[in-house]
Amino acid sequence: MSAPEVTAAPAGAWWRRPAVRVWGGVAVAAVVLFGLAPALLSDFRLNLLAKFLCLAMVAVGIGLAWGRGGMLVLGQGVFFGIGGYLMAMHMKLSDAGPGGVPDFMLLYGDGVVPGWWEPLRSPVVTVLAILVLPAAIAALLGLAVFRRRVRGAYFAILSQALAAAFAILLVGQQKVTGGTNGLNGFRSFFGFDLADPVNKRMLYFIAAGVLIAMVVVVRLLMVSRYGELLVAVRDQENRVRFLGYDPANVKVVAYAVAACFAGIGGALFAPVVGIISPADVGVIPSIGFLVGVAIGGRATLLGPVLGAVAVSWAETGLSEQFPSFWTYFQGALFILVVAFLPQGFASLGGLWRRRRGASGDARDQPAPATGTPDEAPAHDAGTASTAGRHA
Repeated sequence: MSAPEVTAAPAGAWWRRPAVRVWGGVAVAAVVLFGLAPALLSDFRLNLLAKFLCLAMVAVGIGLAWGRGGMLVLGQGVFFGIGGYLMAMHMKLSDAGPGGVPDFMLLYGDGVVPGWWEPLRSPVVTVLAILVLPAAIAALLGLAVFRRRVRGAYFAILSQALAAAFAILLVGQQKVTGGTNGLNGFRSFFGFDLADPVNKRMLYFIAAGVLIAMVVVVRLLMVSRYGELLVAVRDQENRVRFLGYDPANVKVVAYAVAACFAGIGGALFAPVVGIISPADVGVIPSIGFLVGVAIGGRATLLGPVLGAVAVSWAETGLSEQFPSFWTYFQGALFILVVAFLPQGFASLGGLWRRRRGASGDARDQPAPATGTPDEAPAHDAGTASTAGRHA
């Protein structure tokens, strides 16, 4: 008995594996962010890109919560604002010096630093608060909402109302938050002078590194047992509950991770842009985060990042060229993507591969038999008579 033949895999098949494509995309992104962008862009454009990367951090979390978990999060501006204001408060206290009072409190308030501001003089406490506070608030809110089986449009409306209430709260507390002007005029970032172009470039590299780290974390979650369970909750929540899992706990983890990412993005946004205000954390910015994710592809790993950066870059470019009409371009782009590419621009590669595969299958099919229709019955009759003689 001869040994079975072993067919070797095609030499070029390895690069088609999903893991290879994903990690290859991450590697290409790292080369672009750390190599090409600093070499080709001016300091002004590089700082703009750093701002877009901060917004992309929020998009990574939305991709996990909405794309994989099915939670339409319309209030990520809340957690973005929490991280941004925490960092801004620390920088204002640092600029004021030990025991000093931020300048806007001398202008709008009574010149006394509130007690809940004082812990943020410490850089360690500030970093821990940025990492823990948005995630903790999201976890408490998620437990209260998801255990009551609130989902879909109701959860979206609730999260959007939370963003609106947070922005109104910031506007009303002018003595401690700066009101509509927000917090601005930062001079240093953990001891580094923000007026120095070298330190501004350092902020860009920090933002790029943090964004890539977030993408890696989300990838590890997606391919883990938890990632499979999150998709199962999105598609068949009742079946997951019948199997003995609590869908609320699964959703809370994704929601908390997304909130943590948004808080980190806001914390880096404040020193990069130089201001954080209620206009950056309300309903409109929260919807803007979602638009970038939808255009890029919410169910993919890199789609939310590419969509957020592309939309922000187009917004900046169009607003420079067409100050009065760029919002119409943005709306038209969103409508076109939703109508013709429901899975976002990230689905173009899959559509192209499927179309190429379909054309290849069509070429591999045998050609139809030639001849006139009258010849076919005669051939069949002859075949049947021959079979009868042999029988």
